[in-house]
Amino acid sequence: MGFLKRILQSNLKGQESSRPARGSFETLSRDELNTHMNIRTYGAFDLTDAVRPSYDLQVVPKQGFRFDQHVDDTTGLKTPAIMASVTQHRLLDLFFELIDRLGPVVDVVLESSHRVQSTHQELYREHIDAAVLKSVLLEFEDLLLNDGCTGIAVINPQKRQEVQLDEHKLIIMYGRPLDEFVATLIEEDVYPDKNIRFITEAEHVHSSSEKMHHRFEILKNRLGIN
Repeated sequence: MGFLKRILQSNLKGQESSRPARGSFETLSRDELNTHMNIRTYGAFDLTDAVRPSYDLQVVPKQGFRFDQHVDDTTGLKTPAIMASVTQHRLLDLFFELIDRLGPVVDVVLESSHRVQSTHQELYREHIDAAVLKSVLLEFEDLLLNDGCTGIAVINPQKRQEVQLDEHKLIIMYGRPLDEFVATLIEEDVYPDKNIRFITEAEHVHSSSEKMHHRFEILKNRLGIN
């Protein structure tokens, strides 16, 4: 699966401990780690190659969605959101269906954290035909699904709505109204679950490779992003 990008701890801000938190990966042998990284299926849910949950399964991946909100760090403005976890074989098709809800012309943002020492990159392209965008993205299915350092967001600024496929391969929808997004999710057997927990809410590990980074650079060029 290539190099492991990083291990992310669960959110420990505000929690006090008499000793440093130890991640579930720290004491694993190479064989144990390889075995864990090669587990793709949890029940009826199939993971992509991009990310794996903690070895002790603090969160067990499953399909579903819940309502959330994004709070702007600067303005405090709250934007309604939906977070969804979708099994691998349905993920890209559903992402494309949600893009269709945004309209015929959209903006696109490519997100990259391939270089661990650098800051997270966000590369913006305005005004692209949604059908053209999906055609290009389909050629990069391997990157979008299996690279733990690549994310993409598709935006309609006029509608103030956004659909994001993030590095963890969660689909996140922002804006008002959210009704059409909800209808699309349910039509594709992704149902609301107020108690669902996502892989981002506990320790987890990302996977990537130099090949995936190269593919990202090609996608960037194909979309005309400098």
